[in-house]
Amino acid sequence: MTDLDPLVASVPALAGRVHSAAKLSELMRNNALPQVCPAAFVLPLGLRGGRADAVTGLFRQEIEWLEGVLLVVRAAGDATGAKAKAELRPLIDAVIAAIAGWGEPDGFGTWVLRKGELVSLSAGTLTYQLDFAIDDQLRIAR
Repeated sequence: MTDLDPLVASVPALAGRVHSAAKLSELMRNNALPQVCPAAFVLPLGLRGGRADAVTGLFRQEIEWLEGVLLVVRAAGDATGAKAKAELRPLIDAVIAAIAGWGEPDGFGTWVLRKGELVSLSAGTLTYQLDFAIDDQLRIAR
């Protein structure tokens, strides 16, 4: 499975501003915000199992890896959210363009967009999450 961090970091507005889930956890624990915005956090969201089949000596199952990209944009002093929205929309488009359709040359699948949604608009920040998925397959010799 491909690590999304370098793909997200390829977005010019996010260069040097892509962080891990551990960093987000630390900020949340300290009730803090990223020092520089816009910022992004790449989050492992889990995996989903799909159709399985078994033949003598082999078990196969389709799986889908899920990762999220949490975008944080400052919205302080922006009562209507219009300024933050104007900054966020091109950022969303750029992250989708950097990830969707990308896959390892020898890999099984390519990244697809699953959903995007506003997570929070509070404390002077707008937080938006994009969820991506990539197909893979388990192959276990039995």
